[in-house]
Amino acid sequence: MSDSSSAPAVPVLEVWCELQCPDCRTALDDLRVLRARYGDRLELRLRHFPLEKHKHSFAAAQAAEEAAEQGRLWPYVEAVLGRVGELNRRGEPLLVEVARELGLDAEEFDTALIDGRHILVVDADQAEGKAIGVTGTPTYVVGGERLDGGKSQEGLRERIEEIVDRLLAGQGA
Repeated sequence: MSDSSSAPAVPVLEVWCELQCPDCRTALDDLRVLRARYGDRLELRLRHFPLEKHKHSFAAAQAAEEAAEQGRLWPYVEAVLGRVGELNRRGEPLLVEVARELGLDAEEFDTALIDGRHILVVDADQAEGKAIGVTGTPTYVVGGERLDGGKSQEGLRERIEEIVDRLLAGQGA
């Protein structure tokens, strides 16, 4: 028998992202609007999809996982995406520097990048992304629908809002 007093699970927006991707940096504006509009009624879940054409993207995904471990995932993601050009030039030292600037344990970031403790999470995300048809970033999955933002982000936020609103209405939220 189900417990009818428990709150229904909130809709999840999976954001398949790559931290060296200029399109993902552009998508941050949409994610900020969605967070402001829905607050805790929508869970934003970062999923990693590092692309081979960006040589620092796999390390950046691992660093994001370390930021999550230290409780600052989204501030870290936003800071790194805000410096995509610099990441292209500087690589891993920038990832550690951003951690330090955000008051995170930068030495732990450095160690995590060396010991590879987050590789399996990144590999699993990438494999799942490939399995569901993700080919580029950003790609969004919400309510069972995959929306590809790698080609164009035109109208995507509105489409995500339509889906989330429908899911929330179905919950009586």
